[in-house]
Order: sequence, then structure tokens, then C-alpha cells
Amino acid sequence: LDGIRDATKAGWEVLNAGGSAVDAVEASVRVLEDNPIFDAGRGSVLTDEGKVEMDACIMDGHSLGAGAVASITAARNPISVARAVMESTDHCLVVGAGADRLVERLGC
Repeated sequence: LDGIRDATKAGWEVLNAGGSAVDAVEASVRVLEDNPIFDAGRGSVLTDEGKVEMDACIMDGHSLGAGAVASITAARNPISVARAVMESTDHCLVVGAGADRLVERLGC
């Protein structure tokens, strides 16, 4: 339960500081991705080939913008890459090698 508390606290702190809901969600999910206990980011379950492939998506309910990545391997925090897809590209979903190239290009 500590990881859930940490993630909740991260989001709450963003909201208390005047951040947006999207900022709070990203902060919370990053905490989960950085915690090896969860099947996210560092704790991702390996594929049958022994690789880590991660997915993430985020949506802004105000603007109805959305961004997602799938089968990404090069990012520590896929949620941040999904947000970059939403805010910095014309796409709503980027997959595999294209998502990994986006990580390099945007520095996510």
C-alpha cells in the first residue's frame, strides 16, 4: 500500500500547488512507474522474449486531447511519453520503434 499512498500523495501535492489534473495524473503514474512493485515502468512484466514493452495513455478531459504509446521500450516513464504524444504531435497513438524514436527526439 505504500506505493499507492506515494502515488496519491504526488498527485495531491500537484493539485494543492495549483497544477492541472493532467499534471497530477502524470505525477502519480510516474511514481507507480518508478516503483518496481507495480507492473509499470521499472516493474514491468517481461514479454515471452524477455523484453520490457510498455503501454501508457493519458487524456485531458478539458480539451479532449489524448495521447498514448504502445510497445515502447526506451522510456523510463511511458506516461510522460504519452503526454508528449498528446501535446507535441498530431498523433494520438505511437507504437514500437516509432515511440522509441519519439523518446529520443523529445527527450522524454
